[in-house]
Amino acid sequence: MSNTVEQLIDQVKAALARIIDPNTGKDFVSGKAVKNLKADGGNVSFDIELGYPARSQFDAIRALVTDGVRGVPGVNSVTVQVSSKIIAHTVQRGLKLMPNVKNIIAVASGKGGVGKSTTAVNLALALAAEGASVGLLDADIYGPSQPMMLGVSGRPETLDGKSMEPLENYGVQVSSIGFLIDPDEPMVWRGPMVTQALQQLLEQTNWRDLDYLVVDMPPGTGDIQLTLSQKVPVTGAVIVTTPQDIALLDARKGLKMFEKVGIPILGIVENMSTHVCSNCGHVEHIFGEGGGAKMCADFKVDFLGSLPLTMAIRQQADSGKPTVVAEPDGKVAGIYKDIARKIAVQVSEKAKDMTSKFPSIVIKND
Repeated sequence: MSNTVEQLIDQVKAALARIIDPNTGKDFVSGKAVKNLKADGGNVSFDIELGYPARSQFDAIRALVTDGVRGVPGVNSVTVQVSSKIIAHTVQRGLKLMPNVKNIIAVASGKGGVGKSTTAVNLALALAAEGASVGLLDADIYGPSQPMMLGVSGRPETLDGKSMEPLENYGVQVSSIGFLIDPDEPMVWRGPMVTQALQQLLEQTNWRDLDYLVVDMPPGTGDIQLTLSQKVPVTGAVIVTTPQDIALLDARKGLKMFEKVGIPILGIVENMSTHVCSNCGHVEHIFGEGGGAKMCADFKVDFLGSLPLTMAIRQQADSGKPTVVAEPDGKVAGIYKDIARKIAVQVSEKAKDMTSKFPSIVIKND
């Protein structure tokens, strides 16, 4: 390689090191996103490989780096390919990753009624819209709502008599106890049966190569949450709350529980933060103001975003077509996609999982 080509590549690298990825806040070189950098005469080509799904951002990122490199002396043309590559990241100590699932994200709340299931389904759909392979596990055994929210009905198929195929809608794979029981039948079960059901749903569903499995947790800090934290390899948890003091009080307990069991908190989503009057447009903080942001400051975790209290979000989820698919270009879907991208960026910055690279050691007494 001639000296001038080497110099040109160095200058292009230096230019890329000054360009900040708007989603991560890091430059593309230190973020290890630049791959296959080549120069042929004044024609420069390289790939930008993002560690998070961002299909809607590809064009903007391509334009950003192309403009930055075009200004380097000696560059005549710039060819850039932008793509995403999702890898598996570390989980709690002592647990191994599940086959076919790279990252598990638990969506939890301290109390019921804060819109956790609606948030979980819209985040799953938002990650899928950005190009990721996504599954949704409805772990709310007593009150499964994902079949209704995703507009999915029917019974899962089994091909081998031992495991079941996930059902699917809007490109998201889903498994729920709701598919296996009569919708009007209450789950009159004790704790051990519930935790066993959760493990079976998780481990006996044939998830098909997921980048992310979003787990819609039941509210509170009981049996299921403990089982999840001790036996399920979770990459991180998202806490959903409303700005109301009583909801924040319970959300703090949920957050502390995850901290105790070594699951990182990816951030907090504040739901129903403002109400906009459908007649006059007046904005009111029905449940109080700024509680989620204050909680984030207290616990030094990320504030992922806030969602308004609107009739549309509720109606769309109830009718089996959540906001992200009902109004994909709308303002609220934009908020969900922004939150989903922040979560994916947080996950991408965690340490890479190495346990799957180690051989299994089996000791036999022959």
